[in-house]
Amino acid sequence: MRLYSAKVDTIASEVITKLTADGDLEVSNHQEATLDVSAVLKEYIRLDKELSERAKDILEIRGLPHAHLARTKRQLAEQKDFGLGDEAVTWITNQLVEAFMQSKNVDEVFADDAVLRKKLKEIVRKHMAVEDELDTEVRARIKNLQEGTSAWEVEYARVLDQVKQKHGIKE
Repeated sequence: MRLYSAKVDTIASEVITKLTADGDLEVSNHQEATLDVSAVLKEYIRLDKELSERAKDILEIRGLPHAHLARTKRQLAEQKDFGLGDEAVTWITNQLVEAFMQSKNVDEVFADDAVLRKKLKEIVRKHMAVEDELDTEVRARIKNLQEGTSAWEVEYARVLDQVKQKHGIKE
């Protein structure tokens, strides 16, 4: 699962709209509350990129192959109590609940934290699962090539860029 920066505004708007419509939140300024949610999502993306860069630096310093990147990044994330993969949704929802409690743009929180987390996880997971859908679409387009070959890898990357552009999630 991955959070694309192009999806941030969509997710933020959906979060505030859904929670206010359901009576879970009362906001004084819908637009400003949406910006608060966007800030949390953008911070997640920033921290994720920062961890990736630090992991790459560590690999370079230690002379380790690129294959160790995921493991190194996971170790760094654990040190910072940062969620990656499926844990990312939990990390994001916890940050959003905290933001609602501290935001000047959220007048009242009516729902319990557990209820908020459940609704937030649904919305965030739906938008982060886009990567799986992209992979399925790309594989369907290049099914004539044998997976694992260099031609498949090159074509996969090319078609993935096209599909991302088509869906407006190119970073």
